[in-house]
Amino acid sequence: MIKSMTGFGHFEVSDIDRKITVEMKAVNHRYLDINIKMPKKLSYFEASMRSLVKEYAGRGKIDIFISYEDYTENNYCLKYNKEIAKEYLRYTKEMAEEFAIENDIRVSVLSRYPEVFTLEEQDTDETELWDDIKKAMTGALHEFDSSRIKEGENLKEDIMQKLDDMFKDVEYIEERAPQIIEEYRKKLSEKVGELLKDASIDESRILSEVTIYADKICVDEEIVRLKSHINATRDTLKAGGNVGRKLDFIAQEMNREANTILSKSSDLSTSDRAIDLKTNIEKVREQIQNIE
Repeated sequence: MIKSMTGFGHFEVSDIDRKITVEMKAVNHRYLDINIKMPKKLSYFEASMRSLVKEYAGRGKIDIFISYEDYTENNYCLKYNKEIAKEYLRYTKEMAEEFAIENDIRVSVLSRYPEVFTLEEQDTDETELWDDIKKAMTGALHEFDSSRIKEGENLKEDIMQKLDDMFKDVEYIEERAPQIIEEYRKKLSEKVGELLKDASIDESRILSEVTIYADKICVDEEIVRLKSHINATRDTLKAGGNVGRKLDFIAQEMNREANTILSKSSDLSTSDRAIDLKTNIEKVREQIQNIE
């Protein structure tokens, strides 16, 4: 199957302890570029997250947004820092003696001093947390992948139609080529006949000029290569997989052949078809940029 590099996915995992929401979106990129925005608490799992994404995507700029809510009421505990409290008492006692003032420190006052009491987050079961993260990411990745497959199939259908149009243009140019040479021969014979009037016409000289002209405008090789490239593109699309780079290379080769045909053309109808051919090739190249 063909996958687009653009897509979107969303999934949420929620239970009595926590809620994890994962959203991801992707756009075209030459390589795989993964950007993850998440709470610092989850940064420990970043390498595992990236490995999971690589199972689903080979190219594209993927932005992932992860939100985390902890519903555990006892997730934090109060810690009494005894040593810090002793330090406060020792220094306040020194201050009272040094300045001859009453030491009125009470427990209620001391407890409000910085760091005497602190809230500490309790350790979380990493295996359980990763299971929830993985479940949320996998759900989002499935939706993300489905959207890319759907768009990829639409791209494939559109490119196939354009390839059919391109093949018709190539066939027209191929059929038109001998007609152009025959028309040139007739025009040349008529012109020479008008100039020489009653004198005899050297048919061998006419034939020689026609041969030189035919060689100059000959596009047989370009037509053969173009047909081969069009068929190769069709086969590659049908085979599926990560074929974006390969298709882009083939499209560049098709564009080169079309340019050569256009530069050799001296016939208006052939030039028009060559322009149509180039236009379709450019459209195909634009669509290929979206394929993984």
